Amino acid sequence: MTVIALSPGAPNHFDGAPPDRICRQPTRAELHAYPCSAAARPARGRALVYAGGGYLQLMHDKEGVEIAQWLNTLGLDAYVLVHRLPGQGGQPFDIALHDGLLALDHLATLPPLPLLHVGLSSGGHLAGVMACQPHALQAAGAVIAYAPLNANHRAHKFPAGKPDFPPPEKQAFYDAWPIGIATEPHGLPRCPVFLAYALHDPIVPIQHALNLIVAAQQHRLDVEAHVFPQAEHGFALRSLAGTHAQWPGLVARWVQERLG
Repeated sequence: MTVIALSPGAPNHFDGAPPDRICRQPTRAELHAYPCSAAARPARGRALVYAGGGYLQLMHDKEGVEIAQWLNTLGLDAYVLVHRLPGQGGQPFDIALHDGLLALDHLATLPPLPLLHVGLSSGGHLAGVMACQPHALQAAGAVIAYAPLNANHRAHKFPAGKPDFPPPEKQAFYDAWPIGIATEPHGLPRCPVFLAYALHDPIVPIQHALNLIVAAQQHRLDVEAHVFPQAEHGFALRSLAGTHAQWPGLVARWVQERLG
């Protein structure tokens, strides 16, 4: 693993020990590079991985490193983005987007390979945001799992009347970037999307995925969605007792179709 600094600042500190490290106060934007060079074949693509944590912290190992290492087995060089957090230490509401664009700028300097955005939980929201950007480096697809894509937006909240999220900058970011609302065209992904959601998730209700599916129908987007009745929020690659045990294999098939 190689750490690539994308912005000034001290190296990031992680609380805990592997495999449960959490970054609670990111100090700079970093890419943690996990190449698949150990495999017998060269990489056929790259993945930019976004860990969740509710834009309050980053679940670095569970939703970052472990996802990157799994993507290595699919023939992808993987880069885990450690991004700064909205409102923390005076950071602006869109600092995560800013850091994501720094990551794309870096990847654009490398020899060309197809790119996938891969994000879980709030990292899935950021993956969706990045899939909407008019950057020169466009993605071949986005893999998003149990992500609060759009129903945290104050005009589209589910359940209705849900309080705003603190800090105010976090709510402002959700308001600026609802992903998959038919009447918010700037938040419609520019690439194919794979969704994996928990049907009975009380933290990220299924309405987030349903809104994107409706928008995909109206705007003829390429969206494949899987909903799992036994899954709990945060299943990632650890809690797979149920039909959601299929989701890594479904992603592998989808990646094969996208990248060949």
